[in-house]
Amino acid sequence: MAPFIRLQNVTKNFADVNAVNDLSLDIEQGELFCLLGASGCGKSTLLRMLAGFETPTSGRIEIDGQDMADVSPADRPVNMMFQSYALFPHMTVASNIAYGLRRAGMQGAELDARVDSLIKLVRLDGLASRKPHKLSGGQRQRVALARALARQPKLLLLDEPLAALDKKLREDTQFELVDIQEKLGTTFIVVTHDQEEAMTLATRIGIMDQGCLEQVDAPRVLYERPKNSFVANFLGTATFITGTVTKIDGAFLHVDGACPTVVYLDPKSDRIAPKLGATVTLAIRPEKIHLTRTKTGQQNESMVIIEDIAYLGVASNYRVKRDDGLLFKLQQTHGQREKTPLEWEEKGFVHFDPADVIMLED
Repeated sequence: MAPFIRLQNVTKNFADVNAVNDLSLDIEQGELFCLLGASGCGKSTLLRMLAGFETPTSGRIEIDGQDMADVSPADRPVNMMFQSYALFPHMTVASNIAYGLRRAGMQGAELDARVDSLIKLVRLDGLASRKPHKLSGGQRQRVALARALARQPKLLLLDEPLAALDKKLREDTQFELVDIQEKLGTTFIVVTHDQEEAMTLATRIGIMDQGCLEQVDAPRVLYERPKNSFVANFLGTATFITGTVTKIDGAFLHVDGACPTVVYLDPKSDRIAPKLGATVTLAIRPEKIHLTRTKTGQQNESMVIIEDIAYLGVASNYRVKRDDGLLFKLQQTHGQREKTPLEWEEKGFVHFDPADVIMLED
């Protein structure tokens, strides 16, 4: 069965700027898919091509089995919610939601029932008669969402939908957005630069850089098994080690370099084991690195000096340095810390399990 959305070798150029480069992607019906990337990576351009606001320089876009090449934005089974929300300031909540339905010819009891159901869906009961300036940022966001969903599009495109909200409200609204999408079963494509937002919302994430998709996977796979250093560094943070494979002992690889490291490469993994003498790049996530005051004798252990500590409430982030200058980034919850935690400029030891080392493809 064909995917609901299919992008085949899509390229978009603006004069001499290559905004999207030979990109192919399939998205299934009912997915909540996130395009994640830094400003200028091409994610919003891709969204605008799906909506029909931009025309691909080359390539093919299909939605629900239909080629979109000759389909105008108004005739596509698509709606778009913008970062600014673009609510009509002189209209009430109900009138804003009803606007597109009225233009489509809906009226009377049918219109009222549809608007009421949308108000309940986005939890704006009791606010139907208010105007946008009397609503909070989160409430305005929900009005915009209800209006975008009013005509029951098969695909909803959301361009940085939560960027204008403060952190706490943004976190709460993320879960509301997921609940609404699950209730409706509508396909959502969300563009964001916020890593936590993408991880919270998406069933799958596509990470973009310079017009290309670097990796498309479920959030857990992207974090735990990134393909390359860009993905590992963009989604979360990591300590990177480069070295040469000097010994292969079954599933264990010995890598020599600035920091000699033993790596366990799961035989069930789809990663191809490097050959003896190959240069490799390794990544270790901060929560996988253990910090102790005294030496433990564990594998992959190094003596370090505490460079920086950031107290975050539930955990603390550390930057610690080996004598040769290699910097480790690690995180400890306060339940993991020793009774007398290490402080700035004190010496300690870090270690990490060979199974927790990620072997990257670059």
